[in-house]
Amino acid sequence: MGPPRCICEICSCGRHRCGHRSTKFYDDGVHPSHKTEYLEKYPGYGNVCPPESCKPKSEIQEDRGRMDGTTTFKSDYLPYEILTRPFRPQAEYRPKSGKIDLGTIYRRDYSPHKVGPVTLARPRERKHTSEAKVDTIPTYRDDYRLWKGERAESCKVERVYEPPSERFGNPSTFQDDYFPRQPNPPQSCKPCDTKLAEGPFDANTIHRTAYVVHEMEPMFVRPREEYKPSDQPFEDLTTHQRDFKGMPGEQAKSCKPESRKLGSDDPFKGTTEFQDRYQPYLVTAPEFHKPREYVPPTDKMDLKSSNRLDYISHKVAPRAPIKPAPGRKNPAPFQGKTTTKEHYQPWSVCRQGLIKKEEEIQKPTGKFSSLTTFRSHYIPHQPNPPQSFKPVHAVATGVPFKDETLYRTEYTPKKPEVCPGLDPGALGYVYVNTDSQGHRFYRQLSPECSGSNCNPIPEEVPAVS
Repeated sequence: MGPPRCICEICSCGRHRCGHRSTKFYDDGVHPSHKTEYLEKYPGYGNVCPPESCKPKSEIQEDRGRMDGTTTFKSDYLPYEILTRPFRPQAEYRPKSGKIDLGTIYRRDYSPHKVGPVTLARPRERKHTSEAKVDTIPTYRDDYRLWKGERAESCKVERVYEPPSERFGNPSTFQDDYFPRQPNPPQSCKPCDTKLAEGPFDANTIHRTAYVVHEMEPMFVRPREEYKPSDQPFEDLTTHQRDFKGMPGEQAKSCKPESRKLGSDDPFKGTTEFQDRYQPYLVTAPEFHKPREYVPPTDKMDLKSSNRLDYISHKVAPRAPIKPAPGRKNPAPFQGKTTTKEHYQPWSVCRQGLIKKEEEIQKPTGKFSSLTTFRSHYIPHQPNPPQSFKPVHAVATGVPFKDETLYRTEYTPKKPEVCPGLDPGALGYVYVNTDSQGHRFYRQLSPECSGSNCNPIPEEVPAVS
């Protein structure tokens, strides 16, 4: 029996790992359960017994001792003595005696130089000269002749300005054409302050006094025409009914499945599972809540409110109505004549005919030949089948086919390896415990598997033809 090893060390495929948990300071010693609810509620079948549950029993562990409020930080903490930082006193400033040397390294090592004018960075002008002699006398100098010019005398007459003593006598066009007129104020349309007549208002107008009454002619009523039925029979035949001719054909088959009888022919017993297993229960009637009788109050109701008690009434005149005063009605009969009625003359109107145009293309009268242009112009041709590119049978069909390959003849089956982490119990490992970090440890009872006893999967046998 070897030492216990974790499943991480036993696994050879690299896919089996332990479920690590959070690190604890102290191990509680309780082994975690890696079983599922299916294994707990698995029913037994035959002689096969379900595996034992690793789930701990639900027992309440009461710790009646008093809780100690100390933690590892409190128990391991060591207080240190806090010392104040020493304060360094600032020294008193005392000026130094003597003269300050203001000399610098620059002044000591500097050597002055004579400064000359700055040379121009512009390159010199390169003149392309030749050895020939240049004639520097231009044509202007050769042809120019100097003339003696005399200064022209000024034609300006020097006069002293004297302002005119007479009035300016050139009138403007506005002064010539302007005629002063007296202002003509517009006539005021404001009525004069006349006194109203004391008698009753005469409502006569020019229209009423000059209106001529005319007699009304009776209204023209168009006589109603009597309905005359047609003597010809009614043609209730449509173009579809006239031109359509039904083609003979088979009646469509119904896709509805055949109505087969479901169930058995045995008579119904009249009992159900609900009637057999029903258990009647005693049910109490619901309690009826009787309402209390209404008793009117005997005391008198106080209908006084704060608004009624604190309200102060004021004498206010009623508001005048904005509705205009009703006008006087004229007792004379209404004359309903208008200029439209007097000058209107009825015109005899004829009924407008149909606007539908006559058909330019006449309808065919003969029998429909049902011959299309494709059928009439179609010329049948004999089809030429395409050439087949299928290869000719090079191998005779009587010789049996050899289906042997190099893989089949030279293949050597290998022993399949099974990872111990897949099922440690079947390969001779026993579960020991699980530590606080989640590592599962197993111990090997039997030595390592050798031969065919370790492999539950049968070896493959090469197929030989």
